Amino acid sequence: MARLLLIVGGGIAAYKAAELIRLARKQGHEVTPVLTNGGSHFVTPMSLAALAESPVYTSLWDLKDEAEMGHIQLSRAADHVLVCPATADLLAKMAAGVADDLATTLLLATDKPVTVAPAMNVRMWQHAATQRNVAQLRADGITVLDPDEGAMACGEFGPGRLPDPEAILAALPLGEATTAPLAGPDGPLSGRHVLVTAGPTHEPIDPVRVIANRSSGKQGFAIARAAAAAGARVTLVAGPVVLATPAGVTRIDVETAREMRDAVMGALPADVAIMVAAVADWRVEPSDTKLKKDAGAPDLQFERNPDILAELGEHPDRPGLLVGFAAETDDVVANATAKRARKKADWVLANDVSGDVMGGDRNRIHLVTADGSEDWDEASKDAVAQHLVTRISESLS
Repeated sequence: MARLLLIVGGGIAAYKAAELIRLARKQGHEVTPVLTNGGSHFVTPMSLAALAESPVYTSLWDLKDEAEMGHIQLSRAADHVLVCPATADLLAKMAAGVADDLATTLLLATDKPVTVAPAMNVRMWQHAATQRNVAQLRADGITVLDPDEGAMACGEFGPGRLPDPEAILAALPLGEATTAPLAGPDGPLSGRHVLVTAGPTHEPIDPVRVIANRSSGKQGFAIARAAAAAGARVTLVAGPVVLATPAGVTRIDVETAREMRDAVMGALPADVAIMVAAVADWRVEPSDTKLKKDAGAPDLQFERNPDILAELGEHPDRPGLLVGFAAETDDVVANATAKRARKKADWVLANDVSGDVMGGDRNRIHLVTADGSEDWDEASKDAVAQHLVTRISESLS
């Protein structure tokens, strides 16, 4: 199973790190704890060491460890790095590239995927500086989980609570399929740039409401992970989802269809583009204030969102292989065939979403190409991703 490097920040939520270690060990993962100076005021090295069955690292100035460049070894030996809880101070240091203790030095030295689980007072979380730091970390390819909303130790209520350890573990790519080593320079997609979109888009109606859909992003993330494992340089443009960034993948987080369009066009040129995201077709001009239900049903004036797949089909830097997805509830293959011609895509992968495909873990695909269509057996989304990447590799070769 996976090797997890756990950095415990200095906040009252640090007590949940002990339960997270227990659950991770129960699942068979190895956990190496790193306890910050602030974290040591809330939990002890002894308790973490007992649960992890591993030494707990606390200082950058340990003579024995650093004689062997311990901070470099620690940062590279893990499959994944988790900062939990991540305080506002830690987020700020990470965003600025500060390396003034063991934890921040590890985070600069690691070449492994990093997930951050913030926990802090609601006002600190909502502060413009914290939100700016979070945006920078996400732009740098770090997965930042959204905190839960609820009552806090300080007596206030709102977003800022650390999610339950079970939810944090579920968001990490710690299974066998997600921790496989990358193929390196000899992979079938080595030297290729693969662009993937995933998840939904959210179109704001007012400061609290959005137009959205049920896309989980799981299929797009699985495809990005499989492409990276095949040696490709992968850019993943992700809508609002809580999924860990696959190893070796550059992630760009967006919210709206227009933001996704700009990110996709900015990522060109690419050898392959796989448009998996369920992009909202329509948007409205959002209200600056919350719409009150007592005022009656709002008169929403809809405007068409950009058609990213169609625009790529006409783009001067059109990818050599352009792949779209068609989520359908009826006439699946016929609708996908028409979509392929209309959008000038090379392939369209059609799936019937009348069941629990959106948000589920399995998919049944019909691959539509210029030569016709072929039906794939129902499989896990990871297996679908592997099969698609194999077909792409064969096509490019």
